[in-house]
Amino acid sequence: MSVQPTVPPVGGFADYEAHDALGLAALVRAGEVTASELLDAALVRIEAHEPTLNAVVHRFEDLGRRAIAAGLPDGPFTGVPFLVKNTGLEVAGTILSTGSRLFADVVSPSDSTLAARQKAAGLVLIGKTNTPEFALSFTTEPEAFGVTRNPWDLGRTPGGSSGGSAAAVAAGYVPMAHASDGAGSTRVPAAHCGLFGFKPSRMLNPLGPVAVEGIAGMSTPHAVSRSVRDSAALLDATAGPDVGDPYAVPLGDGPYLAEVGRDPGILRIGYTPVSPLGTPIDPDCAAAAHAAALFCADLGHVVEACPAGYDAAALKAAWRVIAGVNVLAAVEARAAALGLADPTSMMEAVDAAWIEEARRLPATAYLAAISTLHRTARALGRFFVDYDVLLSPVTAEPAPPLGRLAGAGKTLDAFYDDFWRHAPFTCVFNAAGFPAMSVPLGTSAGGLPIGVQFGAGLGRDATLFRLAGQLERARPWFDRRPAPLSARRPAPAELQP
Repeated sequence: MSVQPTVPPVGGFADYEAHDALGLAALVRAGEVTASELLDAALVRIEAHEPTLNAVVHRFEDLGRRAIAAGLPDGPFTGVPFLVKNTGLEVAGTILSTGSRLFADVVSPSDSTLAARQKAAGLVLIGKTNTPEFALSFTTEPEAFGVTRNPWDLGRTPGGSSGGSAAAVAAGYVPMAHASDGAGSTRVPAAHCGLFGFKPSRMLNPLGPVAVEGIAGMSTPHAVSRSVRDSAALLDATAGPDVGDPYAVPLGDGPYLAEVGRDPGILRIGYTPVSPLGTPIDPDCAAAAHAAALFCADLGHVVEACPAGYDAAALKAAWRVIAGVNVLAAVEARAAALGLADPTSMMEAVDAAWIEEARRLPATAYLAAISTLHRTARALGRFFVDYDVLLSPVTAEPAPPLGRLAGAGKTLDAFYDDFWRHAPFTCVFNAAGFPAMSVPLGTSAGGLPIGVQFGAGLGRDATLFRLAGQLERARPWFDRRPAPLSARRPAPAELQP
């Protein structure tokens, strides 16, 4: 994909931001640009906009340069710079601090399977992006590394927990970046930053070889991107079971990249504009979802308003138990390794309260929470007997001001309620393991991007890529970008969380 640049180039390869990742790789193959020149272009942008944006917290461009010098593998993304989220992805020789002081000096001894596959696809890994502590928030404001700002409005959050990745892509650092999604953590930042965010079916991308699954199978890694085809091609390069995985979703018959250009046919789309928790929805977000429903109908799909039919309050309670217990296990292992009697002293107060709550739970509470996930999956599965796609808002509001979703000064109950009020539509797809995506189809009255969510049944990732390709062709968003950061000086108020 190639368009005319909408912002003046900051430096380096002049057409860097005019191409998606596949477009940049094509230029490398044609000899029109080198991988080193692309890396330089990425670094120029990072240097120009950090630390104001604060999207990248660990840099290792020296590893990228060594990889280029050694000779990159011939893959779909050969030579393209890439950033990975500072949670869950092991990159040999780099820090994996998970947004926390407790893990500040943890260095990965080897690549995870997913990182190895990203490298085999030709991507040049150059840094880790900011994330909230333990990825437990829909805003990226960790005390250990500071707030990440949204390139569309520096006083607002880019979302979380993949907020650093989304901010970096929206600002033009890289054309796509690694993200992961345990309750909406890919889709929410994509929605707030005007990007395409895809959460694949559970275990389509592996988490091994050390981990088997994250938060009871709810955490799913993939990416945020500026184009649909980049997301599809990346999934083609990384999907498939790892050796010894206890379960996995079967791959489709053909590459996902080919699905992007195919007609999706007439889809049965269920449309649910009302929060499943009965909480308020901002009029701009409701209007964006409604407009998307009308747009899909204009494209020939059958769209019907209907509830999704699951118990959202039960899911909200279950996610709190499962996330808390899983983080508790990681914290206790880290404390044992360091010989710490009180690891909570190195944690944010709201997260410390969360794991202390988890410590008091009986084992039967965790089992009951897992059973709630299974009931949720059954309910959503019944929905997809009658419908191909579920359409809804991604979030209940556009990107809010920094500080409002953060945990500082809040009780655990208040923080957790804010978390769910902000994005009540996303977690059901994590609980069920079904694929879902945020598509940048809306804009608020104040000019902020708004994402619309589309989800499908288990293993029907190809259906979503076909629909996403159709939406992108009919209403392109690639050249819809925030104003250049270099052209505006942030006001003092914008720099306050």
